[in-house]
Amino acid sequence: MPWAEKLLASDSHNSQVPEEGRVLSYVDALNEALTLALEIDPNVLVLGQGVNDPRGMFGVTTGLHKKFGTGRVFDTPLSEEGLTGICTGASMNGLRPVYMHNRPDFLLLAFNQIVNHASKTCYMDVGETCAPLVIWAAIGRGWGSGAQHSQAIQGLLLGVPGLKIIMPSTPYDAKGLMLTAIADNNPVLIFEHRWSMRNKGVVPEGVYKVPIGKGIYRRTGRNLTIVGTSHTLELAIQAVDSLKKDGFSADVIDLRTLKPLDEEIILESLQKTGRILIVDTGWEMGGVCAEIGCIVAEKGFSFLKGPVRRLGLPDTPSPAGFALEQYYYPDEKNISRLIREMVENTNSL
Repeated sequence: MPWAEKLLASDSHNSQVPEEGRVLSYVDALNEALTLALEIDPNVLVLGQGVNDPRGMFGVTTGLHKKFGTGRVFDTPLSEEGLTGICTGASMNGLRPVYMHNRPDFLLLAFNQIVNHASKTCYMDVGETCAPLVIWAAIGRGWGSGAQHSQAIQGLLLGVPGLKIIMPSTPYDAKGLMLTAIADNNPVLIFEHRWSMRNKGVVPEGVYKVPIGKGIYRRTGRNLTIVGTSHTLELAIQAVDSLKKDGFSADVIDLRTLKPLDEEIILESLQKTGRILIVDTGWEMGGVCAEIGCIVAEKGFSFLKGPVRRLGLPDTPSPAGFALEQYYYPDEKNISRLIREMVENTNSL
């Protein structure tokens, strides 16, 4: 049985991150996942602007071109639509490309290939031809990067059938989900937040699977449900932990995957807490927050003790100045304030 089929058929590692074991940085966990995939499967390719740079795409691809050669790990020109088309065609013919971007803003140039071709190939060919393509991008705020280099575009792709969208928050999930994505026979987009890449955590050696489409509880509590992914999920955990001393507690759910979305875990928690706060790295308007809010309104309305609340980016482009960024991006204090407000307001009803 090919390694991809064997991995996808294996038991899921759906437990919490191991508390003991080898500690790796987020980028080293991703580097190890790519190394394992390249070692196991000669059909895996890694390409993108800067993958063979000494800094290796934030460190994620450092050393891979030396180990596996420039025929399998190679730099590419700035031609997002053309290269996405090449990767789609390659994936349809037996290869498993991992196309890497240091900024997702310019994936917008490749939407024709992603939306009109990669996402629809399997459906249009009645499952005979699939496109096992991974598109990886580092999202979110930089260091004064401004409106065209700081975007989180996951919400724009959420409504496209045929795509899978992954947004990890821990080194353990980053490695496991990368391996699972490469093994998957569908086009998978992985968005990793730049600030999450500073994290460290316990990461097992070898190949393991983290299931696509399954969320996980990072904290459990009684006052409300907080749902999110990636860096904003980390902020939510910090906020909940800081409010323990004041008697607040919450279910904090790391969705890990936006498409397919684990509706079951959201509604399970909401039935217990009666309140929900949705946090996201993207815009509130028409994005992840809005979609999850609609699902709650349709399927969990009877559980609600108060209105659905969301926290994402305001309906304006990202500012470039450091001072303005502090007001633009949600932080732990914003989440803490909303938690207090939601619980205290509904307690008085």
